[in-house]
Amino acid sequence: MRAVVITEPGPPEVLRIQEVADPEAGPGEVRIRVQAAGVNRADILQRRGAYPAPEGWPPEIPGLEFAGVVDRVGPGVGTSSPGARVMGLVGGGGYAEYVVLPADQLVPIPERLDMPHAAAVPEVFITAHDALATRLGVVAGETLLIHAIGSGVGTAALQIGLARGVRVLGTTRSAWKLERARSLGLEVAIDASAAGFDEAVLAATDGRGVDAILDLVGAAYLEGNLRSLAELGRMVLVGLPSGRVAEIDLGVVLRNRLTIVGTALRTRSAAEKVAAIRRFGEEVLPMLEVGRIEPIVDRVLPMTEAPAAHALLESNATYGKVVLTW
Repeated sequence: MRAVVITEPGPPEVLRIQEVADPEAGPGEVRIRVQAAGVNRADILQRRGAYPAPEGWPPEIPGLEFAGVVDRVGPGVGTSSPGARVMGLVGGGGYAEYVVLPADQLVPIPERLDMPHAAAVPEVFITAHDALATRLGVVAGETLLIHAIGSGVGTAALQIGLARGVRVLGTTRSAWKLERARSLGLEVAIDASAAGFDEAVLAATDGRGVDAILDLVGAAYLEGNLRSLAELGRMVLVGLPSGRVAEIDLGVVLRNRLTIVGTALRTRSAAEKVAAIRRFGEEVLPMLEVGRIEPIVDRVLPMTEAPAAHALLESNATYGKVVLTW
């Protein structure tokens, strides 16, 4: 099969299409012919040599999510049949013509979604739902601050939050991304390139602060996050593009009884992934099926242009997902 291979750690140009061995489905597994794959920042880190794939996944082929058609089923699989349209998460290898994974980790593609839009769903929507519903437990009537509101996870979290009856505030450094987010229902749009975002958050909440924060930025925002949280506030850390090391005022954490948690899908056990996928299937998939929420796709490129897709994502000039197709 063909696959996009990281020939050596480095810039986008190290990505090349090469022939590699076809994977085979074992007991309880399904092989999928990939038609589209989402591009994520984890792929960029893997390409640079900074985020290796978990054990058992191709170390030289990036890609965490896919959409395609069931090609073969292994022994003991009774829930999938050849020809079924499915999407899902993998620990790596998504930029290949075939992927193999356990049958219980597959998600049926809603009829209304084409393959590129389906490929834009698994990583960001399962991540966002897990962060908001499981890690933060946000409920109707609460206030939620989402950083990097124009990112894939940001656009997914905005829609899930609104569907849960949450008041959403969002930050980004691009005015045009804030306008796009407003069109999705964002109530309070905060330009993070201007004054401190915490001042805007406190102004929008009458000085109280928000109940929860979904942080996709990392170290640079920690101090402002602590100032933005209300008493008993919760924060979940999902991404670290601004850095992984920061000083923390533990006095604020103690005084306001704050909760800070981290989350990542890629390194979870199979059982944990199945649980997250099941919860996503129960709450989010029905909304995707009827169009109540939508995957936001910025650009669709052929797999041969994987280097350009990575460069585009690194430029921070995208709103939503970049998707590669065979």
